[in-house]
Amino acid sequence: MLRRQALTLGGLLLSALTLGGWSLFRQKGASPLLLSARDDSDGQHYAVGYRLDGTQAFATRVGQRCHDVINHPRLPMAVFIARRPGTESYVLDLRDGRLLQTLTSQPNRHFYGHAVIHKDGEWLYATENDITDPGRGMLGVYRFVNERLVHSGEISTHGIGPHQVSWMPDGETLVVANGGIRTEAESRVEMNLNAMQASLVLMQRDGTLLSKETLGQAMNSIRHLAIANDGTIVTGQQFMGDSHEAAELLAIKRPGELFVSFPLADNQRQAMNHYTASVAIHNELRLVALTAPRGNRFFIWDLDTGTLRLDAPLADCAGVGAVADGFVVTSGQGRCRFYDCRKSQLAVAPLELPAGLWDNHLHLV
Repeated sequence: MLRRQALTLGGLLLSALTLGGWSLFRQKGASPLLLSARDDSDGQHYAVGYRLDGTQAFATRVGQRCHDVINHPRLPMAVFIARRPGTESYVLDLRDGRLLQTLTSQPNRHFYGHAVIHKDGEWLYATENDITDPGRGMLGVYRFVNERLVHSGEISTHGIGPHQVSWMPDGETLVVANGGIRTEAESRVEMNLNAMQASLVLMQRDGTLLSKETLGQAMNSIRHLAIANDGTIVTGQQFMGDSHEAAELLAIKRPGELFVSFPLADNQRQAMNHYTASVAIHNELRLVALTAPRGNRFFIWDLDTGTLRLDAPLADCAGVGAVADGFVVTSGQGRCRFYDCRKSQLAVAPLELPAGLWDNHLHLV
């Protein structure tokens, strides 16, 4: 049934593409296009797009490994952001995967794997490292000029080692997960584990700090974000402390409340093996999903009550994203899956997507 539905939706999408309109390409009811970074068995890097019926839209070879992906709100293009400490990000045409631009970081900067595009489609903000003062967090500010990105400036993230950046629902307020870890150029080696300064920052687009909050454990690196339509922020952490310590690997900031640990059972925290990779919120179903690849576990909870809905084994689970009826999850080693979350008993089905070698993030358009 799932495959038949996917094929039907895929046909709708192909029809839209035949008509040539980007608005039709993204019309409601069309099968989502899953964007992500993948490697092949020889270690070559690709920016890929697949429809959920398994049809490959494109697989574009790129020079550096990418991490997260963002799409332009009006134009048929997406930006594949370099994984730390990469210096090249790639702008691709979503209709055929054609490389439109290689965006190179400024001197003494490298990308941290994440970025956002403003709702007006004119500005891009990318988390970056100042390697003259390793770990000093910056948002590189880029402007679309004639459909090409041009560096326009930078603003502080008010923290160290920023990783993911997202928008609050107003589309104007930025949320930054400052991981708190210093790294030098061309390195992923942590320099300051005994003096980490992870923080969750809300800031205006001009760089004005609105709030800055921390978790109780100094060696708990705040890495990834999901933002609900009501302004609830959920973060995923990576704990850099001793293996026997318990860590707050999922945290939440509800509107008007403090940033606190999400209520996890001890066995759930232990199963994550001190590492989370990707977090997503399903607004209509009020669910939050989390991948924990080092523990080979995938979780889903009720966002409002904290009730566990799913704790499933999934080898090297990677990216997760919300679709109409649930979540799509990729795997670095195994099959990609769809979890139907409409009923109390969640249903799972494999997707006809290539198995393995996926990066820790996916993006659906």
